[in-house]
Amino acid sequence: MTNAVRIIGAPTDYGANRRGVDMGPSAIRYAGLDRQIRAAGAACADIGDVRAPLMEERENGSDVNARHIDAVREVNVRLADDVAAAIEDGEVPLVLGGDHSVAIGSMAGSARTDPTGVVWFDAHGDFNTPSTSPSGNVHGMPLAAALGLDEFAEMDWATAAGLSEENVALVGLRDLDESERAAIRASDVTAYTMSDIDERGLTTVVEDALAVAADGVEGIHVSLDLDWLDPNEAPGVGTPVRGGVTYREAHAAMELLADLDRRYDVLRSLELVEVNPILDERNQTAEMAAELAASALGKRIL
Repeated sequence: MTNAVRIIGAPTDYGANRRGVDMGPSAIRYAGLDRQIRAAGAACADIGDVRAPLMEERENGSDVNARHIDAVREVNVRLADDVAAAIEDGEVPLVLGGDHSVAIGSMAGSARTDPTGVVWFDAHGDFNTPSTSPSGNVHGMPLAAALGLDEFAEMDWATAAGLSEENVALVGLRDLDESERAAIRASDVTAYTMSDIDERGLTTVVEDALAVAADGVEGIHVSLDLDWLDPNEAPGVGTPVRGGVTYREAHAAMELLADLDRRYDVLRSLELVEVNPILDERNQTAEMAAELAASALGKRIL
């Protein structure tokens, strides 16, 4: 069970195609994240943000198929070290994005020394590579990067050493590129779409996903993209897709994670990404992110 949390901000928007997501960590903190974590019964330390220069201070770089990849690499190398240090000190790192490219560092740090599984709550698969991505935006590539697919096989900084496809579960997919769909089908990852949730129920799907991720590993990394929720619930995201989970379903999923962690101490690291305050309404998406983190960390109604 999680007793101590270390908050690490990763204020980047290099991997996205809309500005503003770099302010996500500040918005989530402002929403009372530390108070929510303490209400869950965990100690909380905030070490601030990983150094991430503003987009205006950076060159775009020559690789149009992986935009700003040098900046993405620099931030994720630092983030991986911070995540690994938190785990070594017996704390659960809680990473605040930023765009979803920060998951590359989160997973690399989390799986640095031990086999680790991943549960990916997201509307998107994030399974593109530079050669398959229609946009070149790296926030659509972090899972492929962590698994060392295609071009990422040559990028040691991006791969998560202790992560295997068999221990990756994607939950709530509803927007995939064609090449991404083919890559997921050809892989050994387990993918659950929103149709699976409709047919089988959220509880069953999330329980199965957690079992896949936790099978035979030391712990799991949980990545929560706020666009997993329906945009009527979470409007402050850069890539909204209609038909997502509800507020209550999202909390139920996090509560299932907390129950598993309470029994088996499986939660190794957690991240909240893609909160964009510019697109939000009265900071409600950031507030939801803080509340969902608390549920994942064990906050109960009774």
